[in-house]
Amino acid sequence: MQKKLIIFIPSIEGGGVEKNLFIITNYLENKINKISVVTVSNEFKKKFNNKINIVSPVADFWNRIGRGKKFFVGSFLLFLEIIKDRNVLVFSFQGNIFCTLLCKLLGVKVVIRANSAPDGWLDSKFKHVLFQYFFAKADKIIVNSLDFKKRFKKKFNIDAECIYNPLNKTEIIKKSKIKGKIKFDKKKLNLINIGRYTAQKDQLTLLKAVNRIKDKIKFNLLLVGRGVEKENLKKYIYENNLSKQVQLINYQDNPYNLIKSSDIFILSSLYEGLPNVLLETQTLKKLIISSDCPSGPKEILLNGKAGLLFKIGDYRRLSNLILYYSKNKKLLSKKILVGHRNLKRFDYDQNLKKYLSVINSLI
Repeated sequence: MQKKLIIFIPSIEGGGVEKNLFIITNYLENKINKISVVTVSNEFKKKFNNKINIVSPVADFWNRIGRGKKFFVGSFLLFLEIIKDRNVLVFSFQGNIFCTLLCKLLGVKVVIRANSAPDGWLDSKFKHVLFQYFFAKADKIIVNSLDFKKRFKKKFNIDAECIYNPLNKTEIIKKSKIKGKIKFDKKKLNLINIGRYTAQKDQLTLLKAVNRIKDKIKFNLLLVGRGVEKENLKKYIYENNLSKQVQLINYQDNPYNLIKSSDIFILSSLYEGLPNVLLETQTLKKLIISSDCPSGPKEILLNGKAGLLFKIGDYRRLSNLILYYSKNKKLLSKKILVGHRNLKRFDYDQNLKKYLSVINSLI
């Protein structure tokens, strides 16, 4: 009898991890008979195909609790699901230590998908020992970039499998043609950043960069997201008189028209895994300026052949790169084409089949 597949993601927050979650889960639903998703975030139920069983609290109250609390509640829900039927395989997208501990205690197999490079969250010896121990207990670990795989091996001496994020170029291009409410001033340089307002995404470095050049060129910067750092970003914008040039808007379910209408996408993160948004930007043929953070951007941008890179937190260099683009648009258009031509690595069907292969080998 085929095992039931349980997808574990306690807190769905609308970022790149979640985009991959929806794509991979809905694809697997057509290939595997029984799939359940265990999550505390019940407001995203419509993102999943109807045949997928969503295991989550009913009350909206649970959507408002913090991520840490969702991990505990989600683990309890997972425990109840496994107790009902031990003939399961668990695929963890989040809360991997919680999930692995529970699965091993209950004697079921677990696949882990690590989402971001360990450089960002491995900040103590205790964490290193903890993660190394539990990662070694997982039946399979999947990472989403080759650099990530190398770092994982170096940090934990564990071999992970690299599967690139499946990129649905057809859908991105289609959605980019849907007109949005926000209008761009084509007489100005239009910059955009899309990502959660968190310390990891480091939008403050981007704000410092544009503050440095606000009197040198005419530009608009659009920040798209949500998160705990929003008020700090708004405070910086106000204190540095950037309100006429910088706009913060909430997370958008369809941000592709915004990317298409911009000139430059800027990623300022401290660490990543394989940032989806850069692949989406390359699909729409826009220039990327990105921090050279672990891991993903350098790999996507072919070490600078397909975009521009700057050191993490170096707002002076970032501001100079923005100015450089404003004077060298035709020259830099070659980098855009190189990026677009090298998207085959992220082929939608090819990478989804790799996920299915891993699941089938354990189910």
